[in-house]
Amino acid sequence: MDKGVRKVVLAYSGGLDTSIIIPWLKENYGCEVIAFAANVGQEDELEGLEEKALKTGASKCIIEDLREEFVVNYVFPTLRAGAVYEGKYLLGTSFARPIIAKRQVEIAEQEGADALAHGCTGKGNDQVRFELTYKAFNPKLKVIAPWREWHIRSREDAIRYAREHNVPIKATLDKIYSNDRNLWHLSHEGGPLEDPWNEPPADMFELTQDPMKAPDEPEYVEIEFYRGNPVGVNGENLPPVQLLERLNEIAGRHGVGRQDIVENRLVGMKSRGVYETPGGTLLYAAHKDLESLVLDRDTMRMKEMLAPKYAELVYYGQWFTPLREALDAFVNVTQEHVTGTVRLKLYKGSAWVVGRKSPYTLYREDFATFGEDDVYNQQDAEGFINLFGLPLKVRSLVRLEWDKEVEYPEPDYSRFKRD
Repeated sequence: MDKGVRKVVLAYSGGLDTSIIIPWLKENYGCEVIAFAANVGQEDELEGLEEKALKTGASKCIIEDLREEFVVNYVFPTLRAGAVYEGKYLLGTSFARPIIAKRQVEIAEQEGADALAHGCTGKGNDQVRFELTYKAFNPKLKVIAPWREWHIRSREDAIRYAREHNVPIKATLDKIYSNDRNLWHLSHEGGPLEDPWNEPPADMFELTQDPMKAPDEPEYVEIEFYRGNPVGVNGENLPPVQLLERLNEIAGRHGVGRQDIVENRLVGMKSRGVYETPGGTLLYAAHKDLESLVLDRDTMRMKEMLAPKYAELVYYGQWFTPLREALDAFVNVTQEHVTGTVRLKLYKGSAWVVGRKSPYTLYREDFATFGEDDVYNQQDAEGFINLFGLPLKVRSLVRLEWDKEVEYPEPDYSRFKRD
């Protein structure tokens, strides 16, 4: 069947969906398929990926290590912005899609492909994230989204299709979770999680220890920041990827970083996801606390107002937009003095800040002390309170006037009433 497509580059993970897409594309489009897999920290999921892609019909499988770029250009900017979607989700899947899709477009151009394909369902957010990035870099490339075309309507259907076409997969009808893993997090959806009343099965978690089985002694960890970016752990300077791996290991063994969320998808429906973000949870807590030490009140308030919008842009796939770039410009200015060290205490699923310091601290002990000081005249507070409370005083005085006997009789409105 000729559908005008000669060669397509598929965003390939080796999971259930993208594994069956290769034979499906060849059957339905009669085109050459190049599989592209981006290493953003999936670890053992990449093992045997090239062999599997070629075996299922791909002409080539390109695997590239994008971990450094992922952390530096996507994870850290979102962290610096303090962006959290709906107050809980640390956006692990959301900001991994733009980097993959951007590189996918570049490979399509290098390989002379005329189409792009992805394995996102027609119900999810990822289809938007991939395709908005495609539009941002090369809107002339045709986009093929099999989940919006084929007869497969469920993961059970997909498993049956894989078996019929001899496609090796790990998913089974007994364990049918949908997972997404990268350096930042591991997400879990589907299966028993589709009922929001069900507790997540204990054997589902991979990055975090069961808090009940975590060490009985707390552990302290110190994170160093330079201009808003984390640069060291416990006094040791670490490159971005290694730093995140170290924090994942530390937080994971204490069961820190689990989130069970019912979120609002961009397409309009609610979905339930369980996320493991161990190192990221520590970074967000530490970064926010350090900002409280070095940012003035008005800048902090404005940044807190803009953070949900930044999170929304990331979640909605609008990474490559002028607004996100403009927000980054604001964030970058706020981060010039976010340098210092934060100490956290980890214990059985919890992590809390117990100390912070910075050469740019705006906290002055001689100002804040309850003891005797020479820098703050407490008598000045009286005039401040009088001015700050003037609107309340005026309102109260006027209300006292209202409570007096009315000087004029109330008008007769009865003539305006209808029979």
